Amino acid sequence: MLKIGVLGLGNIAQKAYLPVMAAMQDQYEFHLTTRNPEKRAKLAAEYGFTHTHANLDELIAAKPAAVFVHTPTATHAAIIKQLLLHDINVYVDKPVATDLSAVQSLYDLAAARHLLLTCGFNRRFAPCNQQLKALPDKRLIFAEKVRETGGQLVEDAVFDLMIHTVDTGLFLLDEPLMETDGRIVATEDGRLEQGYFSAQTAHEQLQVVTNMYGGVNLEQTTVQATTQRAMVTNLNTLTSFKTAQTQTTAFPDWTPTLEKRGFAPLIRAFLTAVATHGPNPVDPTSAITSHAVCRHLLSD
Repeated sequence: MLKIGVLGLGNIAQKAYLPVMAAMQDQYEFHLTTRNPEKRAKLAAEYGFTHTHANLDELIAAKPAAVFVHTPTATHAAIIKQLLLHDINVYVDKPVATDLSAVQSLYDLAAARHLLLTCGFNRRFAPCNQQLKALPDKRLIFAEKVRETGGQLVEDAVFDLMIHTVDTGLFLLDEPLMETDGRIVATEDGRLEQGYFSAQTAHEQLQVVTNMYGGVNLEQTTVQATTQRAMVTNLNTLTSFKTAQTQTTAFPDWTPTLEKRGFAPLIRAFLTAVATHGPNPVDPTSAITSHAVCRHLLSD
């Protein structure tokens, strides 16, 4: 049975990953790792995990095939490099890093060692977004994320929130990028108000908007194709439009949130790739592009 490490047991790990992993213990041997002994014991007991470690060195000594990294962004680069140098596949929460040269060098190292470095862009795997991706002859894509009230510094907001919308929009494009443009609007004290990104391909136009002071929490993506229009709201509702016809599709009530939001499908895809030595479920070139767009937005 493959050993799979989980490094960092904070909010995102507890909400989005451990519930999925707990149901897969008949397939994989999970090793929880955190310096906090109380948290380590509590979560192991809550989910029925039997293997725990106090630090990264202990985890590496257990020789896992892969590690999920859920530590603060500033620690990602050093941790990922250490894992890759020990021939361990890596899954990491976005962003891989905020320094674009570090992102590129880590992907280069993973490729050189024939290992996976997978960034947790879960929205690509949300079933409703997958349906948008499947639409033929796309012409206009509009990806929007709105927060009720902001508060995050510009760089934090771009790499914490806007990167998801940027990545979703780029994922939905079916042609190579030709032109891009962007703009950041900040408050006087350096907090993000709005972020704008646009891109063109031969036949498609992408518009991405992040509005941190919009009075409502909303995530909405719309695709206009040559014969139809479709919109996904908050990752859980798909509305399709044709002339004189509107159809709204929602998940059954019992569908787990982590399935709707793409976390569970992405976790399964990564673990399958590790087990079968399959391709990276999140294409490295596209992941680097999403990081590059965010870095360039901040540099302009």
